[in-house]
Amino acid sequence: MLKSFKTEINPSEEQKVKIHKTIGTCRFIYNFYLAHNKELYDNGEKFMSSNRFRVWLNNEYLSEHPEYSWIKEAYSKAVTQSVNNGQTAFTRFFNHESAFPKFKKKGRSDVKMYFVKNNPKDCRCERHRINIPSLGWVRIKEKGYIPTTKDGYVIKSGTVSMKADRYYVSVLVEISNNKIADNSNAGIGIDLGLRDFAIVSNGKTYKNINKSARLKKLEKQLIREQRCLFRKYENLKKGEVTQRANIQKQKLKVQKLHHKIDNIRTDYINKTVAEIVKTKPSYITIEDLNVKGMMKNRHLSKAVASQKFYKFRTKLQIKCNENGIELRVVDRWYPSSKTCHCCGAIKKDLKLSDRIFKCSCGYVEDRDFNAALNLRDAITYEVA
Repeated sequence: MLKSFKTEINPSEEQKVKIHKTIGTCRFIYNFYLAHNKELYDNGEKFMSSNRFRVWLNNEYLSEHPEYSWIKEAYSKAVTQSVNNGQTAFTRFFNHESAFPKFKKKGRSDVKMYFVKNNPKDCRCERHRINIPSLGWVRIKEKGYIPTTKDGYVIKSGTVSMKADRYYVSVLVEISNNKIADNSNAGIGIDLGLRDFAIVSNGKTYKNINKSARLKKLEKQLIREQRCLFRKYENLKKGEVTQRANIQKQKLKVQKLHHKIDNIRTDYINKTVAEIVKTKPSYITIEDLNVKGMMKNRHLSKAVASQKFYKFRTKLQIKCNENGIELRVVDRWYPSSKTCHCCGAIKKDLKLSDRIFKCSCGYVEDRDFNAALNLRDAITYEVA
């Protein structure tokens, strides 16, 4: 079984330069691949696959354009992966799964440096450091988090990424799954919401972390720093003396605040998922939320985005697969909130402002908890 581990690394200045160069080259090659295929399409020529593009680039284009010889200085596997990513983006577009691929802009796109294990000396990991091809040994900040090579674990591949002037490595490790599933407890249903993050049918409620004093303080600080950055850009447009170095410093402050807020939310989701899975239920039922439709409501879009529902579902599915728990997904049109858990009657006139569910049979319960009970007992579902 392959399992991913992501942690922060502390590269040297020389290693940072190599990471920047490789990521910059990968971004350039990705954009070049999109632009070249777009040009072929406009001229009525055939689409060029990633293999054909790499052969054409190395044998024809670079020999005719020696000014781009710096492309060969980057790690070849990372450049190859960026071309493959471009082909995957085109494939998704051709299959009507996504929009036309967008060009990656410097500083605004998540471009990563891919590496793979080619020989036994590559991708070795010790307690405090990891060997990355083209970089060598890089120190790890969180010691002992990634399984070491001495214990028999093998790193298949990985990526190096940057975010807010911090560097991260994510690796795929081959591990043996010898866990014996002991999920003898009853199943549970989870209703996700905005007032509270998650309401579980066993009576546990997880609060909305975005309403905490810590996050509210950080968001206010973020607003101030964003206004300061906006003023610097406006002064630059007016022709006033504004050093671009100061703009970059202010931009880094904004990025670090965004990153800190995102880490707090992600950490809360990780702890919530871990606590739910530790109860060892036989199955977990959630609802297939229409997040894209919810985001169209301009009054709720920010609150919906900050809850990170998709990340919660992804991490919950991974944990369920690791622990042998069946994850059930109910259709988004299932009336979990409008159905009485006692008699099964559907209250069609239920409003969003009605936080207490009252049925004609005399059943009175919290709206979200009633939905969690209905999700737990749902008969029609799909196994994720």
